[in-house]
Amino acid sequence: MELDSDPEVMRYLTGDGRTRAQVEKAHGLRLATAEPVAGLGFWVGFVEDEFVGWWLLQPAGWGEEALVPGEAELGYRLLRRHWGKGLATEGSREMLRHAFQDLDMHRVFALTLTVNERSRATMRSAGLEYIRTFYEDDDDRDGSELGAVEYAVTRDQWQAAQADSDLTTPAA
Repeated sequence: MELDSDPEVMRYLTGDGRTRAQVEKAHGLRLATAEPVAGLGFWVGFVEDEFVGWWLLQPAGWGEEALVPGEAELGYRLLRRHWGKGLATEGSREMLRHAFQDLDMHRVFALTLTVNERSRATMRSAGLEYIRTFYEDDDDRDGSELGAVEYAVTRDQWQAAQADSDLTTPAA
């Protein structure tokens, strides 16, 4: 409740904080993302015993006409007091590892509004690259007039980045 009722957390998602009924409905939908594709779904993050937020890998095309095999959409949301600590990036990197190593996905993408610089920075830090800017006519969220962006990484790109990282990491 604390996470999704915070208007600043939800600024670029819904434009304002959600009510308890809205949070419960949305949470049910998030949990349902695990049903169509084994291994995809919703993960809750903790630091020690404190809830910090969640990460989501949902099937590409979820809620639309047809799923896109081998692709997943990455999402994340953290409590404001945990912003700027690198947790969104750390969790996103683990989601990518899971998608590519455990599930043999071909591509993972993430979407946000162009003006959401924090989320865009997380996407870049996690290894996703800018793909495109797009516009939706019925979007009235704060900053939507500047469009939304897609970032993505393929399994081959991710594997190459892991190999490069292994080469530049000093031996213990």
